Amino acid sequence: MAGLELLSDQGYRLDGRKASELRKVQARMSVFAQADGSAYLEQGNTKALAVVYGPHETRGSRSKSLHDRAVINCQYSMATFSTAERKRRPHGDRKSSEMSLHLKQTFEAAVLTQLYPRSQIDIYVKILQADGGNYSACVNAATLALVDAGIPMRDYVCACTAGFVEDTPLADLCHVEESGGGTSLSLALLPRSGNIALLQMDARLHQDHLDTLMEAAMTASKGLSKVLDSVVSQHLKEVSVLTRD
Repeated sequence: MAGLELLSDQGYRLDGRKASELRKVQARMSVFAQADGSAYLEQGNTKALAVVYGPHETRGSRSKSLHDRAVINCQYSMATFSTAERKRRPHGDRKSSEMSLHLKQTFEAAVLTQLYPRSQIDIYVKILQADGGNYSACVNAATLALVDAGIPMRDYVCACTAGFVEDTPLADLCHVEESGGGTSLSLALLPRSGNIALLQMDARLHQDHLDTLMEAAMTASKGLSKVLDSVVSQHLKEVSVLTRD
């Protein structure tokens, strides 16, 4: 991610943020009445929609069901209008399949699946607008949707990206920073325990720099957990007012 244009001499990024500063996060829960849980989240200019169905009886072949825990089914897709170039295959391509698998692995580490044997939980996530950190936005939106569905988890799952501009670690990368050519990583964290649900890197990185980059991503993820917590608290207040009336 070489290139001084991504970081000014004063330490400011292209969008005016400092190195460790998060993009603005806005979110709403219960955006779809038909689903068991749903959430809409904006992380900077990246916009994600997450919908959760379940737990319900396993669909299709019974051999897919597990006798001791629930099966988590994740499906990731991108809207055809989510990027500047119109996507020919918004879902079903290799990248979407990989993202679906990463989301499945992430939430298998967080959801208390043992409470729902022989059942299935479906998580559908769609990127409506892409501007970097797609995986992170999907994880954060899906976490809110799972909370909205009342599905027990060990903790919130909070995800964020981090990357280097020369020797400076940047948190919560936008698209321009992600496509700058340097190493970046995506990290999903369970903040209270500090356990990492998933860590993904898209290029080689010297071992000496790994701890610095992971620390930047973990600090950012912990900051995001406070934001998600405030979204849940605000939603509970709104729901209590409506039920009181």
